[in-house]
Amino acid sequence: MNIFGRESLKAPFKLPANIVSKAGLRHAGGKKRMLPVMLCLAAAGMALLAGCGKANGKLDPDNPVTVTAWHYYNGAQQTAFDALVKEFNDTVGLEKGIFVKSASKGDVNQLEEVVMSALKKEVGSEEAPDMFSCYADTAYEIQQMGYLADISPYISKEELSEYVDSYVEEGRIGEAGQLFIFPVAKSSEIFMLDKTDWDKFSQAAGVELSSLSTMEGLAETAGKYYDWTDSLTPDIPNDGKAFYGRDAMANLFIIGSMQLGTEIFKVENQQVTLQVDKAVMKRIWDTWYIPYVKGYFSAYGRFRSDDVKIGELISYTGSTTSAMYFPDAVELEDETYPIEYIILPAPVFEGGENYAVQQGAGMVVTKTDEKKEYACTEFLKWFTQAENNIEFGCSSGYLPVKKAANDKAELDKIIEERGLEVPEKTYDTLVAAFDTVKSSTMYTNKAFQGGTAARKVLEYNLSDKAVADRAVVEEKLAAGADPDEAVSEFISDEAFEEWFAGLQSKLQEAVESK
Repeated sequence: MNIFGRESLKAPFKLPANIVSKAGLRHAGGKKRMLPVMLCLAAAGMALLAGCGKANGKLDPDNPVTVTAWHYYNGAQQTAFDALVKEFNDTVGLEKGIFVKSASKGDVNQLEEVVMSALKKEVGSEEAPDMFSCYADTAYEIQQMGYLADISPYISKEELSEYVDSYVEEGRIGEAGQLFIFPVAKSSEIFMLDKTDWDKFSQAAGVELSSLSTMEGLAETAGKYYDWTDSLTPDIPNDGKAFYGRDAMANLFIIGSMQLGTEIFKVENQQVTLQVDKAVMKRIWDTWYIPYVKGYFSAYGRFRSDDVKIGELISYTGSTTSAMYFPDAVELEDETYPIEYIILPAPVFEGGENYAVQQGAGMVVTKTDEKKEYACTEFLKWFTQAENNIEFGCSSGYLPVKKAANDKAELDKIIEERGLEVPEKTYDTLVAAFDTVKSSTMYTNKAFQGGTAARKVLEYNLSDKAVADRAVVEEKLAAGADPDEAVSEFISDEAFEEWFAGLQSKLQEAVESK
């Protein structure tokens, strides 16, 4: 996707410190990326001194160990990852006797398929990689099959202490606290807003950005937006537009439950206990499903950034990595116009605790031999050094995984030292996400048997119902029904009770699946 610069915004109001509103290209005086040779050698020497894995000293630079890394990065992300792999091979890897070969295997699902096929040695499959990108639920399944290496022996407690604690804990999926997932790049959620169209609405309806800080305020604001857009065409009834959408519905359930005091998947010793709190589910029903059925929220394309581009929404909650896809213009059938953006923290439930989404695959190491396992871990340590991890984040939108690297001053320093050119939206998103990491409790549920199936229930159960029910409401409106009458059967207490009972049943079935 091409991202081009624009002039800085001239906002009619002063934005709070945790709100970012910019566009353009962040760079360091137009310098080209060129690390001095001495700096590379010094980094290699320091890495040599720092090595502490149990296979340290057994590698021979004259007979390097070759390890393969499979991932799901594509486009700019793949380019950035491959460049860092080359840098490692030319410096630290050359000194230590480690050569990394990397390959993209498509998207996450495609990667999982080829990895499983390779590990099971199916006919026609490739040789299994030595390390690969993996989410916790999939890692749990593969670990149970006996294919993953415990990487705890290759990294010291002191080294682990430099990483964000919750990122490390996500990788501990063994019963004895073994570490099977190495954190390499993470993301969270942000709220993206089409500032251009928001300004028109805000001035006309007298609404403030502060109303978007909670789910309750967001739902109320979206209702006002629907009414306002409906009023623009008085000769066409009930044609108001949706204000908001979200990617990753499962996150709403998982993080929303944590914000409201309940861990929906409580995992201890790899055994899960379902805690589907009825009051919490009612809050989600009231602030997401009901606004959706009324037309205040919606979803059209594969991602909500696509919906903003075609003018169907003006805001969404999505991954930090989605920010680079937020459009620079709205493209209608008969008109295209440029838009500016505002980045806000993802809204939380009113009165809830400040939990934020932690997501993004880590790297797992295939169980082979000490030399290869050590070599993989050494590369991953190097890749997650602040300067390298930040450089990757500047191209991908992913957050660095070390505590000290989640800092604007450190980001600016690396951009300056390495002469990086960074899309302004990506830069602004990273800065906003750094604030989230520092001010919030980052959370992702621990892996468990049936975790993938359970997450799919949360992802599609209510969202599919909302889409189907809204379609019926639109048919009723087209037939001349009153708006309140058209939605009444869907938003009743009886409708909630029926849905809640079904959700509980499907989740129980999922966690019991093998």
